[in-house]
This record gives sequence, C-alpha cells and structure tokens, in this order.
Amino acid sequence: MKNQVQLITYVDRLSGGGMRELKALLEGPLKGLFGGAHLLPFFYPIDGSDAGFDPIDHTQVDPRLGDWSDVRALSETVDIMGDVIVNHVSSESPQFKDYAAKGAASAYAGLFLTHASVFPQGATQQDLLSIYRPRPGLPFTVTTLATGEKELLWTTFTPQQLDIDVSHPQGQAYLHSILDTFAANGIGMVRLDAVGYAIKKAGANCFMMPETFDFIAEFAQQARARKIEVLVEVHAYYQRQIEIAAKVDWVYDFALPPLVLHALFFGQSGPLKRWIAIRPNNALTVLDTHDGIGIIDIGADAADRQGSPGLVPPEELDALVERIHANSGGQSRQATGAAASNLDLYQVNCTFFDALGADDSAYLAARAIQFFMPGVPQVYYVGLLAGRNDMSLLERTRVGRDINRHHYTEGEVHAQLKQPVVERLCELIRLRNQHPAFGGQFECADSAEDALSLRWVNKDQWVHLHVDLQARQATVDMTTPEGGTTRMAL
Repeated sequence: MKNQVQLITYVDRLSGGGMRELKALLEGPLKGLFGGAHLLPFFYPIDGSDAGFDPIDHTQVDPRLGDWSDVRALSETVDIMGDVIVNHVSSESPQFKDYAAKGAASAYAGLFLTHASVFPQGATQQDLLSIYRPRPGLPFTVTTLATGEKELLWTTFTPQQLDIDVSHPQGQAYLHSILDTFAANGIGMVRLDAVGYAIKKAGANCFMMPETFDFIAEFAQQARARKIEVLVEVHAYYQRQIEIAAKVDWVYDFALPPLVLHALFFGQSGPLKRWIAIRPNNALTVLDTHDGIGIIDIGADAADRQGSPGLVPPEELDALVERIHANSGGQSRQATGAAASNLDLYQVNCTFFDALGADDSAYLAARAIQFFMPGVPQVYYVGLLAGRNDMSLLERTRVGRDINRHHYTEGEVHAQLKQPVVERLCELIRLRNQHPAFGGQFECADSAEDALSLRWVNKDQWVHLHVDLQARQATVDMTTPEGGTTRMAL
C-alpha cells in the first residue's frame, strides 16, 4: 500500500455519476490528492436495504456505475480497495432464492447459517444472552421456505442480510469467487466488512473469538495468493484492537476519532498521548467513515464483568457525546440510537465537521493530528468537502448514518472545493503525500497537557506539528527542498 492519503467514497455520491465520472474527478480537481481509493460497495445493487452492504450479486458492478472494465481503468489512476462482505448476503440474492424455493434440495442449502447448525442440541437462555450483537434483540429471523419448511436463519444485522456459513464448502466457494473477481479486475486491497461476526460457536459470544482469528488468517492467505492485501474492520474495546492488529495486515484506528474530539473538547492531551504510546502502527487512520463516530473504541470493556477501564473515564465519554450533540445543534441526537432506524449502539451519527461545531481551525487541527499518526490516512468524501449534516436525507430514509452520506452533485463538489477550509485541507493532504519526512521516524514529543507535539524525521528532513488544544489551532513547521524551513498555519 502506498504511504499516501486515501479516499473513502461511494462512487455515485461524490462523482454525481459512475466510475468514469469518479475517474475524471480524481484526474481533474482532485489530481495528486490520493494514492488510493476505497470504493464503498459498488456491487449490484447500490441501493439495497443497507446502502450496498447487502449485495444481491457481489461479483457484479451495479450497471448504473459502469462495469468491471471501468474499475480496471480507475485502478490505473489510483490503487483500489473494495469491500468483501464476509458475514452475509442479501435475501434477494439468486443463491437465497434458490434455497427458499428448494429447501434442503438446493445446491446453496449449506451457504446460509441456521440456528440449528450452531446449536444442534438446542440453545439455553444463557447461550442466547451471551451472543454479542451491535443492535438490540437476538440475531435470528424466522423464514418459511416454499417447501413449507421453517428455518431460523442467523441474521446479525437485519432480516434482509442473511449470515453465511463461512466454514461450509459453499460459503468458502462463495467468498473465493469474490476474491477471484477482484483480483482479475485491478483491486489490490480488500476490507473485510463485519468479519468480527463471521464465526459462530455455541456457548461463546460469537464475536472476535480465537476461531475468528483463524478464519481471518485463512482468508488473508487466500487473498495474498491473489496479491491482495487485507484490512480488518472491527469496532471493539481498545485492547482487542491491539490484539487484532498483531494478527492481521491492517486495522482501522477507530480509537483516534473520539480521542481527537476529546482532546479538542476538553483541552487535554493525556488520553490521546497514552493511546499514541500503545497503538498499533499497521493502521489506517480515520476521523470519519460511512458509519458513525465510534464510542465503544475508547470506553470500558462491555464484555468484561470486571469492567476493564477505557481510554477515558465514563463521565468524560458521556460529556463527549453530549458535546457532539450540542455542537451539531441537536442534529446528531436525531440520527443516533433509538432516534433512527438501523440502530448502532456504539456510534454517534454526525459529520466530523459538525461534531466540531463547524469550526475551521479545529477541523484542520484534527486532520493534521490524523495525518501525523503512523499508518496510512483515509479521508471520507464528506469529510474531504467539510460536509454538513444532511438532515433532508435523514428525514427521507430515517437511517441514522445517512446524515453523513450526502449525494453531492458535480456543482456542489466544485463549490465545496473552493471553500477556504477545504483548500487548506487539500494543502495538508499534499504535504502528507509529498514531504519526505513522513517516510522516516515518528516521535510524540514532550508537551504541556493542553498541547500536542508530533514530529517526523527522515535524515535531514523533518516536519513538526504543534497543536494548541485550548485555542484549537495548529501549526506545522518543516524543512523545504531548498534546505530552509517554513511554517504552515492551519
């Protein structure tokens, strides 16, 4: 993977069109900004019950966006990452329709995970209560097949997203076919979506178990054989993230976004500095993604009855969430938890710009901290444009995360790129991509409690970020190619 900033985007929601329009944007107004692009689900269809994360056909590009030749052409401009949705498949998929029509006689009968396949002797109340799920209720849906048989299917997320039995030959063949298609069409990296839930076991919590790591290792081996790198996406207690990072290629640093907000809200760097000292460096750093701002990632371990503490105290975590709600004028409250469907118990739904009260200086300081962290930075398309909460989309869909999934027109993109905060962000992205110091050694230097000092040094080249957390302002001092020094005020 290139040591350059990457873009995370829905193809149509940034380009206003398809693959060709996105390619034109990356080769035009966004030229030189991104070494890679994570294309959020572009499979058929892009507008299912979960914004493409419930594909009917995971190996088909949605025709409204183009076809695989367009993906290959785009891969000549930037490195491409795609999602492998390892945990589930759509209830509208041809595989499930065949199973629903034929039952046990279907060639795909083994693809779908049932209650009985995990609990052949039945499940106790404790078995069911032990299952970890990111949303309320139990992860099962009763389905009546055309044969008259009734099945209790495992559905971790929604009734339209049917969990795959990844240990069954049918499940393995399904996933390997996706990797084969990706490898043949220029995709060099995959994100394993919802992989933490992929393995189920009676008597366990069915989330990030030792067997899950075994599955990830096996899948990664299959991917590497096809020259594909693997990114694991898991929201979990911070110690779990450290453990996961030691066993995989790449992880997200999901603790970073709430810790950056905490530092800027409370003017104290302690929790963030403590995380910097122990965090994994094989991380993709983010402030925002297509999902909400994670809270579980810095809180106490919910799965530990002893209450292993989080990176910040519970009262400060509560105050952080309330500050986001206040900064957004209450908009994030309307999009979070029980206020909107598609419930996420561990996230606050809000654009990162609005979470900071649309404060340009604070926003640029946050991005600078992100870009200075060891790892590879990713910038979400809404965050690139300093996007505001899309309350009209939220009102139409009542899906909380849609508040941060705006559909930009071509005109909106060009207008936003002219905003001073976006122009400064683009300068910061180019600095991160081009300055040779970022290929050297990282240091979190000593600083006051209300400040943060981060530094990269590569031989005689260096770049130094200083953040005044009380003033919520940042400056970058650096060497120049001519041998001098200069300062960038953000």
